[in-house]
Amino acid sequence: MVSLGAIMKHPDEFYPLLKLKMAVNKAEKQIPSEAHWGFCYSMLHKVSRSFALVIQQLGTDLRNAVCVFYLVLRALDTVEDDTSLADDVKIPILRAFHEHIYDRDWHFSCGTKHYKVLMDEFNYVRTAFLELDRGYQVAIEDITKRMGAGMAKFVCKEVRANVLQKAFIYIKSTLRSICLTPPKYLAGLVGLGLSKLFHNAGLEDLAPEYLSNNMGLFLQKVNVIRDYLEDINEIPKRHMFWPREIWSKYVNKLEDLKDEENSEKAVQCLNEMLTNALLHVEDCFKYMSALQDHAIFRFCAIPQIMSIGTYALCYNNVQVFRGVVKMRRGLTAVVIDQTNTMPDVYGAFYDFACMMKLKVDKRDPNATKTLSRIEAIQKICRDSGTLNKRKLHIVHTKSAYTPIMMMVLLIIVAIIFARLSANRQNP
Repeated sequence: MVSLGAIMKHPDEFYPLLKLKMAVNKAEKQIPSEAHWGFCYSMLHKVSRSFALVIQQLGTDLRNAVCVFYLVLRALDTVEDDTSLADDVKIPILRAFHEHIYDRDWHFSCGTKHYKVLMDEFNYVRTAFLELDRGYQVAIEDITKRMGAGMAKFVCKEVRANVLQKAFIYIKSTLRSICLTPPKYLAGLVGLGLSKLFHNAGLEDLAPEYLSNNMGLFLQKVNVIRDYLEDINEIPKRHMFWPREIWSKYVNKLEDLKDEENSEKAVQCLNEMLTNALLHVEDCFKYMSALQDHAIFRFCAIPQIMSIGTYALCYNNVQVFRGVVKMRRGLTAVVIDQTNTMPDVYGAFYDFACMMKLKVDKRDPNATKTLSRIEAIQKICRDSGTLNKRKLHIVHTKSAYTPIMMMVLLIIVAIIFARLSANRQNP
């Protein structure tokens, strides 16, 4: 729920917020009536509302395939994420998960909350999977197999240290080492899988693997960075996805970064992580520029803009080690509403790069490298020659709202809040 204060502070975001709310309600009402598809889309809304909203714009067949793909990988990740499972139980399941999605008799209960429901009722996901066209099934099976194998290797104690060191290596031309990366970095495979689904739908050319890989890595590295505190506090066993080759420069143990006495070193480590992630931006631009279908473009571009926005918020921000850092809902609504073209993408990346640049501390050990990468992003955006063609503006020089419009907006907001209050009192 967005507060009245937030709306009044950012009035330009009110209308996109209203449209977002209406879109969410519409999406929830369009959940299919068949039991298995109803379960899949209801579960999608529960485990990722933002993704569920973005996926709704895709055509029916592709939307169903992407929904199932997401839930299959969520289920696989639930197995890997369950720290209560012994490795000798977990590893065989991870390696054979691509076979289980065909097996109507297979069942395995694990996870918590919504993820436990997903695993307990996985037969619905399997039924939906078996209804997909064979091309979609093959693509999902292939990525599930490769991801399961990579996760299994990560779980093995003897390769864990090596895996963590490889996690942030920039993959320039091949996917040779992708199966050796930790599970959250296997998002590169998610990008590859989505590219195969787009191609099988007959809507896009098959993108080069390195571009698909870097699209996924750019999205997921921000999650690994932002979720540091949640992962390190995981019970009964902490998750440590930050690469040793980076954090060991600053502290003796990864968990030491959350201690207040290490705040300066923690922020420096954070900044190096973020600087590393910016390496993927140019390939992300190449991937999105080649997309032909408008719905697929928005499906890919909106999360990318959300990611660069989160990078900008996290940069030089000690709050990453104290709580949750994320974009405000109003700005998210603006991005969802106004991202339609590559000029919008270039514009958003340019604005967020400018925000990040202002936060660079010249005393930071990675300041020079960070500034170099930020300026490289800005140059690509300027050289596109499209910044003046964009509709999406993250930074406004002045408000487009006059005092009279502000008064009208205030009255509308008051009416909406009054109706919401009345609905709560009269269920």
